[in-house]
Amino acid sequence: MTGGRLIQATKEYGTVVRTLALSPTSLTVARGEFAFLLGPSGSGKTTLLNLLGGLDRPTRGSVEVEGHQLSSLSLDALTLFRRQTVGFVFQFFNLVPTLTALENVRLAAELVGGSSAEARVCLAEVGLAEKADRFPSELSGGEQQRVSIARALAKKPRLLLADEPTGALDHETGGQVMRLLREAAKSGCTVVVVTHDEGLVGASDRVIRLRDGEVVSDTRSRLREEAS
Repeated sequence: MTGGRLIQATKEYGTVVRTLALSPTSLTVARGEFAFLLGPSGSGKTTLLNLLGGLDRPTRGSVEVEGHQLSSLSLDALTLFRRQTVGFVFQFFNLVPTLTALENVRLAAELVGGSSAEARVCLAEVGLAEKADRFPSELSGGEQQRVSIARALAKKPRLLLADEPTGALDHETGGQVMRLLREAAKSGCTVVVVTHDEGLVGASDRVIRLRDGEVVSDTRSRLREEAS
């Protein structure tokens, strides 16, 4: 069963003064699991997410995702891993402002050999087919976030990481985003969501809570346990 795994992964920042962002952590997120990382600011949520996505390396310990030992990959190999395996959804969208919605999605699709037609399908799946030619500045915040999800899904990732994807959205749009991420997990993609919003956890398979760089609880839903 592939997915993502941390083995006694620790992250420290700084040289003279060392700051511990993540204490030694061991956990496994299974393929197709819809897991939430909860905790206050500074608890280590985003650090853990960045380690899983290969955006950062552990100071000690190891990280394995879909059979790749990230800690031992070169920078070029790590870039290729992120391109081929991971989809990212960020709180503030990170869309290319000079590209249309379709072009933003198509750019991601082409990185993994996808076509313009496939990019259009992804945009339609998030309900934005009619706004394919709009630039990010011509879209609402919720629409931009849906474009960013379409862009992530266009890569057909095996791991999808979302950092506070509903933080800038209203309640209704946030619910739409969560449903899209849930559908991705149902299709076999491993989805890990960082949030501080307790109201979102009911949709998850698993809730991992962090505080001061440590995992303080790890709870799976009853339905997930029965399906395992």
